[in-house]
Amino acid sequence: MGMTMTQKILAAHAGLDQVEAGQLILVNLDLVLGNDITSPVAIKAFKNMGKEQVFDKEKVTMVMDHFAPNKDIKAAQQCMMCRDFCGDQEITNFYDVGQMGIEHALLPEKGLVVSGDAVIGADSHTCTYGALGAFSTGVGSTDMACGMAIGKAWFKVPSAIKFELKGKLNQYISGKDVILHIIGMIGVDGALYKSMEFVGEGLASLSMADRLCMANMAIEAGAKNGIFAVDDITKTYVKAHSDREPVVYEADPDAIYEKTYVIDLSEIKHTVSFPHLPENTHTVDEIDEIKIQQVVIGSCTNGRLEDLKAAAEIMQGKKVAKNVRCIVIPATQKIYLEAMEAGYLKTFIECGAVVSTPTCGPCLGGYMGILAEGERAVATTNRNFIGRMGHVDSEIYLASPEVAAASAITGKISAPEEVVNA
Repeated sequence: MGMTMTQKILAAHAGLDQVEAGQLILVNLDLVLGNDITSPVAIKAFKNMGKEQVFDKEKVTMVMDHFAPNKDIKAAQQCMMCRDFCGDQEITNFYDVGQMGIEHALLPEKGLVVSGDAVIGADSHTCTYGALGAFSTGVGSTDMACGMAIGKAWFKVPSAIKFELKGKLNQYISGKDVILHIIGMIGVDGALYKSMEFVGEGLASLSMADRLCMANMAIEAGAKNGIFAVDDITKTYVKAHSDREPVVYEADPDAIYEKTYVIDLSEIKHTVSFPHLPENTHTVDEIDEIKIQQVVIGSCTNGRLEDLKAAAEIMQGKKVAKNVRCIVIPATQKIYLEAMEAGYLKTFIECGAVVSTPTCGPCLGGYMGILAEGERAVATTNRNFIGRMGHVDSEIYLASPEVAAASAITGKISAPEEVVNA
């Protein structure tokens, strides 16, 4: 029986020649990730196990990104616990203020994940690294603690859905539009505990930033993981960021998929997820006027240099609409510096936007952009649940950096063509 990409990675890491959907296996891990919210719980669990040393100080990483720089005393205490633990354990890859970034942008940038890896993280968007051809998935803090202790995790092997991509993206359309389109098509439970596997000649049209965004949001369709077939774009990225040798796993010709969807990228339009679920999608050309009070450009989905470049080119020479707050958050220090050197930050500031240090802040309603009652925001983030970004009576509209930038200029949800051609 043939295996999918995900099944092959899991089989290899379990020391098995063959696995099938539904099978319970114990998997050796290449990396265990935590952040400043989830790690303290895992640290307590780790200590309660009576463990004195993590299984491998090179393969455990913690990133202070959700409430760092610390927003309050509780956040400061949590970061201190992580800082002390990583110091005691001599963890190599601990990232604090000045070195940190949004975890799911930082780890690929640092080369900590390569093709063929098996990764767990105490954050649901750990599925991001499937863009590199790795198996990665979010777990609870207790599973993180076990991973830190023994370097292993139990999994039920997921079945898979194949997304065969063809065609080429049109101008101002990005991976965010593609994944929102897919989630709108299959629903937030359309891939429940399944692997979303992206293949096809259309991959050539998707940059690594597009793929990282799409894999990141596999969880918004309920998936166990998202994973992209490894091609030259993947190999070039991995080689540029890591000294480790990637391992490429290809699906067998007779691999079993529960469903197959064919997506023509040339037909994808500007897509927006309306409150209060990512599946509630509409294309911009069918939207009536919806005025907004805030725009957030950043997060682990769309805070990469390519995203900032796309937004800056649309906003160049324009002004943020009156009564709209535009917040731009580069995903890592490196991206921040590159955006500054490229002039993108100057463009944002001259437009009337603010630029923040890397942080997850507003995405989870933490800080750096909380919404008041009745306010609406266009955000390049990945979730728009009730109260996600502030007051329970606020609204979040998920969109691409291109749509977010245009909306900041017009003060309402808009296609970038409306601004560029104005």
